[in-house]
Amino acid sequence: MPDRLLDNPNPARARQDPRSQQVQERDLSGAPNPDTELNVAAGPATIPQASINRSTTANMEQRTLLRLQTSALLILAGAAVLTLIYVGKFILVVVLISILISFVLAPVVDFLTHFQIPRGLGALIAVVLLMVAIGGASYISYSRAMAFMHQLPMYKAKIQEMMAPVREQASEIEKTTAVLQAPTDEKTVTVKQSSSWTDLVSRNASSVSEIVLALTFIPFLVFFMLSWQDHVRSASVMLFSMENRNTAYVMLGLVARMIRSFIVGNFIIGVFLSACSIALFGMIGLPYFYFLGVISGFLSLIPYLGVILAILPPLIANVGNISATSVLVIVGIVLGLHLVAMNVLYPKILGKRLQLNPLAVTLALLFWGWLWGAMGLILAVPLTGACKIICDNIERLRPYGAWLGE
Repeated sequence: MPDRLLDNPNPARARQDPRSQQVQERDLSGAPNPDTELNVAAGPATIPQASINRSTTANMEQRTLLRLQTSALLILAGAAVLTLIYVGKFILVVVLISILISFVLAPVVDFLTHFQIPRGLGALIAVVLLMVAIGGASYISYSRAMAFMHQLPMYKAKIQEMMAPVREQASEIEKTTAVLQAPTDEKTVTVKQSSSWTDLVSRNASSVSEIVLALTFIPFLVFFMLSWQDHVRSASVMLFSMENRNTAYVMLGLVARMIRSFIVGNFIIGVFLSACSIALFGMIGLPYFYFLGVISGFLSLIPYLGVILAILPPLIANVGNISATSVLVIVGIVLGLHLVAMNVLYPKILGKRLQLNPLAVTLALLFWGWLWGAMGLILAVPLTGACKIICDNIERLRPYGAWLGE
């Protein structure tokens, strides 16, 4: 009998199966005990058994379900926001235009308050001055447009002479199409629906009423935004929790500074383009060059479509003396000024404030233009700049702000 069994005080325990004794003497990590391995008889190796923690599996399933629910809620929230932005286009555009105008007039109100003028009265004076300026510009534009319309019949022969080759080509194409068509025995009856100016007015009455309603609301919104500027800002900060109020205050200040610099920078660039256009249009002898230069200069500020819109007024005004050379000169002037403004003036004046990369600006123009049309193209850049400022000041959104930045 081995010495280890003689030393064991419990003989019955010594008669147990050596393999069961080996399993009992394993430690918690599953490693075998060396002392026991020496006394185990030769036999088949035991299969280690692993226990499954059901609580850990349940926690993993709950986390996965929570992530799926969060993703679904984010998708639904995004869809709801897009729907509200699209449906509330009229209200949002009016409010945003009023905000931009209030930022333009804010320095005027601040200047008037230095002379002990109440802020409400200063806001009223600023709004009245703006309406007088818009009315004067509209009157001058209308008078120049009517003068041009009175002179347009004199250019009728010139226009017909220019359009003659185009008409000949169109008639030849029409004849070729008529020959290629297979003859049919069936008689077709074409019914042409007559339309009058009353039908045209009735179809466009809703859009005209919306524009008139927006024009009547904007002055009042601008007045209240200027007179209640401090209250609106402090009340907006109080909407956030205590630990986020400082961040909200900083973000509102940065957004206000960005919008003001955006408007002032565009105005400076527009004045520069207008002055250059007036000088160059006067040198080539365009009629109403002082008026066309201003229109072309400020139309050139519209992203992407601005260069096309800026070419149309001088071309239309020069329809009496139009030729291939004059068209090339006008296109070269407008295109050259536009390239200088976009590649030199914009990075110098607005690049430091906006800090948006060209891809982000292009996608923003595409998105807001799809939602709001022409007004979306105008408001796309300041809206994207405001989104970048918000992302830069919120820790979880900083990667998105870095993507939008340069």
